[in-house]
Amino acid sequence: QVISDFDMTLSRFGYNGRRCPTSYNILDDSCVVSEDGRKKLKDLLHHYYPIEIDPNRTLEEKCPLMVEWWTGAHELLVQQKIRKDDIARIVRESEAMLRYEHGAEFFDRLHENNVPLFIFSAGVGDVLEEIIRQASVFHSNVNVVSNYMDFDDDGVLVRFKGPLIHTYNKNNTVLQGTEYFQQLSTRTNIILLGDSMGDLTMADGIPSVENILKIGFLNDKVEERRGKYLEAYDIVLESDETLDVVNGILRYILTE
Repeated sequence: QVISDFDMTLSRFGYNGRRCPTSYNILDDSCVVSEDGRKKLKDLLHHYYPIEIDPNRTLEEKCPLMVEWWTGAHELLVQQKIRKDDIARIVRESEAMLRYEHGAEFFDRLHENNVPLFIFSAGVGDVLEEIIRQASVFHSNVNVVSNYMDFDDDGVLVRFKGPLIHTYNKNNTVLQGTEYFQQLSTRTNIILLGDSMGDLTMADGIPSVENILKIGFLNDKVEERRGKYLEAYDIVLESDETLDVVNGILRYILTE
């Protein structure tokens, strides 16, 4: 099975020298968020993002601060009265991109070979599902766990459903009670794809793991973070906006 982060892992970090949006950025930068809301969300980003990627801070220090960040962002988004009907248009008008070239090959190959793809994201599930849907790669083998919006009967965002998933709690604590990993207990070989140190725990809920290959996309602050990534991941891809290495490995495994 393949377990993957979404933002900046299956989606691009940058294109032609410009940053690509995460699933949260897509909402933040859209017309459904007011100027004031956008400014407050940016302020949160500028305060908490350096903490998130600081290699010198411990996980214990970071976790409560990540909860603060996500909770604050969710509260601001709820205030914007975002409508469910707007999501598809917001995604269509955004600069979101999957990691091409050959991103479709990744999704299609897994589907054709009946390999489950589990996307574990601290982003917005409604938005990332729409990105995959619009790229025509939301196949039946794809399962997503993320932060999902909760809309009222009029289709207006009123809250986010729990439990809250942030960068550093992507593990079995938020997966308890999900049957997904139990159903896949025979899938003991895993390819894990991530772009942060928090992504390394994504396979922790799996009952029995025989082999795990951890592939890390090192997108940002490459020099200062390289050492930590090389210790933690089996393969580290620096500033690589493709899925070529992953596709090459899948091609090799699945044609054996």
